[in-house]
Amino acid sequence: MWVDILNPYNDKEFLSDKLSIVDVKARDSHDRLYQIEIQLTSYAHLPSRIIYNWADIYSQQLKSGQEYLQLRPTYSIWLLAENLLVDDNDYVHHYKMRDEQGQTLTPHGGIWLLELKKFNANQVETEDQRWLKFFKDGERLNDEALPDWMITQEMKQAMSTLSTFSEKDQQYYQYQARQEYLREQRTIQSELELANKREEAANKREALALHEKKVAEQEKNLALVEIERLKALLAQKE
Repeated sequence: MWVDILNPYNDKEFLSDKLSIVDVKARDSHDRLYQIEIQLTSYAHLPSRIIYNWADIYSQQLKSGQEYLQLRPTYSIWLLAENLLVDDNDYVHHYKMRDEQGQTLTPHGGIWLLELKKFNANQVETEDQRWLKFFKDGERLNDEALPDWMITQEMKQAMSTLSTFSEKDQQYYQYQARQEYLREQRTIQSELELANKREEAANKREALALHEKKVAEQEKNLALVEIERLKALLAQKE
C-alpha cells in the first residue's frame, strides 16, 4: 500500500516557532484521507476545532455534481503536546460517530487524539508505542544512528519521508495553515476575554458580599445599642 503526502511544508517559515502548527494531509492507495496535526497548545475550544477540521477535510472531497458515494473515509490524527483530557490517564483516544447503543452511523473515518505528555514508556512493546515514541522523540533522532526500536521498515521510511518532503502546493497550504493559526489565536483571545470578565464579575460579587456583610454588622450593632437603650428606659420606669 502506498501513501501520497498531499501538503508537505514547513510552516515555521511564516508562523512563530512557539505556536506553529504542523499539519500533514495524505491519501493512501484506497483513496482514504488522513490528517495528521501536531498541536502545541491546549484550550477549551480545541475539541470544536478538531471536529471542524475533520468535517472540512471530509466535505472538501466532493466537487460540484459529484455524488455522496464518492466520499472516502477520512481520518484525523492529533498529536497533542499538552494534555486535553486532564481527568483521563489514557494517552490514546479514538472517536467515531455512534449512537447510545454503540452502533456506528458511518464507517467513514474517525478522530484519534494522542496525548504525548501522558506517554512515558521507555520500553517499546507495541507498534502504537513505537509510533508514539517516534512522534515524541523523533526530532532528537539521528537517521545515521537509529536506536534499536527504530530498526523497522516503517520507521526507516518515516525518517526518510521527513527528509524528502517536496514543496507541492506550498503556498495554498501555507495560506490554509495561516488562516487556522489566526482562527486559533482569535479563539484563545476570546477565551481570555471571557475569563477576565468572569474574574471581574467574581470580584464584584465578592466586594458586594463584603459590603453587605459590613452593612449587616452595622445594623446588628445599631440593633444591640437600641436594645440596651430600651432596657435602660424600662429600668428607669421600674
